[in-house]
Amino acid sequence: MAPIHRVTLFKIESENDRQHLLELYRQMPTKAVKDGKPYIQSVTAGPTKPDQRAQGFTFAAISVFASLEDMEYYDNSCAAHANLKEFAKKAHSGAMMVYLENGL
Repeated sequence: MAPIHRVTLFKIESENDRQHLLELYRQMPTKAVKDGKPYIQSVTAGPTKPDQRAQGFTFAAISVFASLEDMEYYDNSCAAHANLKEFAKKAHSGAMMVYLENGL
């Protein structure tokens, strides 16, 4: 099974909110646990660089999971991700998420 790469984009105006979201993502590799163990393979996150192609998205996160099952756990059962989602829902004015297996 190939790893799942999840790309999430947010439109967040407040610099303070972007920094707080970054801190929440920084904690994901250790705080997100499944069966008592960390299960996210890697997280890359941060404010986006100014570019007209960004379409107003100001923050990006890439999370890598060993399986689709792990990503679904992250979406539906992970307490650490629930905390992140609770904050993000209040802070963003737009979001999108896609996921993929590396096709190369």
